[in-house]
Amino acid sequence: MVLRAGRLLNRIWIGLVGIGLLIGSLSGVGVTPVQAYEQLGPNTRSDFRLWTPVYLTVKLPSRFIAYMEANPRIGDDVTNIDQLLLRPAIGYQLTDNLSIWQGYGWVGNFNQPHTSPQSPFFQENRIFQQAIYTQKFGDFKFMSRTRMEERWIEHAAGTALRFRQMLKLSYPLPMAPDWALVGYDEIFINLNSVDTTDDVRRGGKGPGAGIDQNRFFLGINKTFNQYFNVDVGYQNQMLNSRTLHGNANLINHILLLQFYINL
Repeated sequence: MVLRAGRLLNRIWIGLVGIGLLIGSLSGVGVTPVQAYEQLGPNTRSDFRLWTPVYLTVKLPSRFIAYMEANPRIGDDVTNIDQLLLRPAIGYQLTDNLSIWQGYGWVGNFNQPHTSPQSPFFQENRIFQQAIYTQKFGDFKFMSRTRMEERWIEHAAGTALRFRQMLKLSYPLPMAPDWALVGYDEIFINLNSVDTTDDVRRGGKGPGAGIDQNRFFLGINKTFNQYFNVDVGYQNQMLNSRTLHGNANLINHILLLQFYINL
């Protein structure tokens, strides 16, 4: 009994180390906390937020897949809605491990910093293409999601192009297989600079080419049945803004509750 318990603990530890190495290598957490914050810049701000996305995936005939996402995001220390994202997509399962997708996203940005007569609300429309690859390595489940976005942001003077890459690992607990440790990292890179219409002649403050943001998540997943599972955990979001100096000038500490419905 003791030997079996030791083996279980060892496997859990390996899972934690594997997820930690993934997150650390991708997000650059190979420095001390003091060094990391020294690199953030004097204008860095932080906020506590709550995100509660719901993802619906439906298998269709002939290997097609339908997808819909509703993603409300509450900011200002969980007092005001910050964003609402609606994202439908259609996919095709090329192989058991690889699928390709075409989708559309609408983003409503609420309670944004502004000066009169500007509105605190602005919206964004985007289309995206993505490929999702999944694989199992022993007890680990690996997922890679590569996404390309073409974005049309209200008051922006052109099409903003953004590349996103997510790597995700999950590890089911041997003594409770309905529960799993989950970790992922996703980096966002703007491929071009887009000025706002009001600032074209002055250089603008739209999305700037380069690293836009990085998100990393650590949490747990609970599978209730074949149709429904939930992630809960902590997500750190580091964002760059052309309006402020410093590499990462907004840090969001996010309580993330993700609801997956698979039909």
